[in-house]
Amino acid sequence: METSQRKRIWGWWFFDWASQPYHTLLVTFVFGPYFAATAAQHYIASGMAEEAAKAQATSAWAVGMLVAGLIIGLGAPVIGAMADIAGRRMPWMVAFSLMYVAGSGALWWTYPDASNLWLMLSCFVIGFIGAEYALIFINGQLPDLGTPEETGRISGSGFAFGYLGGLVSLTLMLLLFVEQGNGKTLIGLDPIFGLDASEREGTRSVGPFSALWYAVFMIPYFLWYRDRPRSGRRATLGLALRSVWESIRRLRYRGSLAAYLGSSMFYRDALNGLYAFGGTYAALVLEWQLTAIGIFGIVALVSSALFSWAGGMLDTKTGPKPVIVACVVILMGVCAIIVGMSRETLFGVPLPEGSALPDAIFFGCGVLIGGLGGVLQSASRSMMVRHSDPDLPTESFGLYGLSGRATAFLAPTLIALVTTMSGSTRIGISPVIGLFAIGLLLLVWVKPEGDRA
Repeated sequence: METSQRKRIWGWWFFDWASQPYHTLLVTFVFGPYFAATAAQHYIASGMAEEAAKAQATSAWAVGMLVAGLIIGLGAPVIGAMADIAGRRMPWMVAFSLMYVAGSGALWWTYPDASNLWLMLSCFVIGFIGAEYALIFINGQLPDLGTPEETGRISGSGFAFGYLGGLVSLTLMLLLFVEQGNGKTLIGLDPIFGLDASEREGTRSVGPFSALWYAVFMIPYFLWYRDRPRSGRRATLGLALRSVWESIRRLRYRGSLAAYLGSSMFYRDALNGLYAFGGTYAALVLEWQLTAIGIFGIVALVSSALFSWAGGMLDTKTGPKPVIVACVVILMGVCAIIVGMSRETLFGVPLPEGSALPDAIFFGCGVLIGGLGGVLQSASRSMMVRHSDPDLPTESFGLYGLSGRATAFLAPTLIALVTTMSGSTRIGISPVIGLFAIGLLLLVWVKPEGDRA
């Protein structure tokens, strides 16, 4: 491999390292649980019963994820088409990066009394949209980095590198910033920079920390990655919409692609549901403190990095489809365990008071969710390369983004609905099993070699 191409791939990998804290620190392990616990306390203070308050907090988080998912899904293919038509992708990456930094940085003002609950949820959504739109452009650049046979290894290594970034950032947050119940960090220190533990400033700094992390570590991407030459064509909204419509219309002649977009639409939505509500489950059902959730996150991230790297190697040998099938089947079993477990019972069998078994089981589930989730995303990206239009890679991955977000309302809505109806955060996770099952069924019609030709 030429040095310039190696640096180009490393620059591409650095996006995963830079952006991973949004998913690791904000969505799953620090801000998400903090937001859920803070919102629940807010509703309890307003006179709501504890279990109902927890369900309402989960529903509020679900609304935020729903709004973000709809905006991402509807805009992704059109923006991707405009970028492909003009051949100008870097300006879009700069714009989405600014959204990421602004949205995450503003989370500093998520006060412990939840007095600005919906404003902060809106800021989270803005940053999340920027992160996800940028990811679509990154995915669209994968076909330019190697042959379809090589993309599994490149994709898996990128996810592994990103999870290592998430691991380092989470470790720093736990050791130096996030306060425990006694006001000290995990290693017994006061939060650094004189942050006030009583106002949860150590935990709230996760937003500015993520913004700064992204701004610094995106520098290698902008320095080393070189995009395709500009086409010289002028991209208009009308032209982009016509291009997207043509791509959608042609799906009736591309059965494998249509089946794959439908399959990934459901199983990726299920996975996003697990990521979005795993931390809130630990906080509200198992009543873990943020530091315990963070330690759980470290274990999950180590497994994610190792699994993603190994999954990329396996993808190169077997192709992505068998890898995807195996991940979906195992994750369905993991979900069944989570739904069947509470602090007091395991599949209806009473547990001794104070039993640590639920904690141990959930730690094991976290390892599998983190590890197999990384493998599933990597293999899914590799499979899409085998179905993408060589001349319209960003638009193709825009459609992939659309399929991933077209039903983005399903997991949050179903979780919110079942949580509200049952009054149980634990039972509210159950709809993701059905979403995984639908995705697995549709994989039957997906060709292992794709239909790029």
